[in-house]
Amino acid sequence: MSQGREGITGLAKRLEMVRQRIAAAARRSHRSTDEITLLAVTKTHPADTVRNALALGVAELGENRVQEAESKIEALGHGAARWHLIGHLQANKARRAVKLFDVIHSVDSAALAARLDRHCAEEAREPLPVFLQVDLGEEPTKSGVDISELTGLAQTVRDCHHLQLTGLMTLPPFCSEAEEVRPYFKKLAQLRDSLQAQGLFGDQQGQLSMGMSHDFEIAIEEGATIVRIGTALFGEREP
Repeated sequence: MSQGREGITGLAKRLEMVRQRIAAAARRSHRSTDEITLLAVTKTHPADTVRNALALGVAELGENRVQEAESKIEALGHGAARWHLIGHLQANKARRAVKLFDVIHSVDSAALAARLDRHCAEEAREPLPVFLQVDLGEEPTKSGVDISELTGLAQTVRDCHHLQLTGLMTLPPFCSEAEEVRPYFKKLAQLRDSLQAQGLFGDQQGQLSMGMSHDFEIAIEEGATIVRIGTALFGEREP
């Protein structure tokens, strides 16, 4: 994507289009747009592109890799946005993630939760909001906790002193027809409702981080509270 005035003008148009589509999906499902957070996925896009997004009012940024996020946070400033880790987190990068990110969407094991909790204590940071990544598609290339182990993991995170159980996240299989993904989003909402009924989100409903550029409207119709949008905003990823 080109930078400068041409780049920010194109981004502004795409951002407005995405916001219109979010609003339309919310109306169809009798929801308020205030319930839905647009998380701009900036992985592989340079800091200048991210700076343009910030100038347009984007306030929530999603990154897949700790190292890539670190360089952008250095360039743009930690306070420039709310930074979300949405990719798989390796145990040996957990401490850096605790220092860098405001929210982590990809907690998938009790061991990772314990490590994050310990690092939060050691770094004396405020409680870290986390999502549990649920494996619904059973694809070997994707991470996530198995449904059979979800309640146990949720209870483990709730018992951590420095983690805040915020919601559930999933990465369903890619389907050429977005409608084919609906059952996965519906299932995640059902799992969230079950955990909520057990009081595992405290007095909160529990958020749903689901839906990307090709299927976020379906996700909103099924209750998404955070949609992770990259390509529809920034174009195809840069190598």
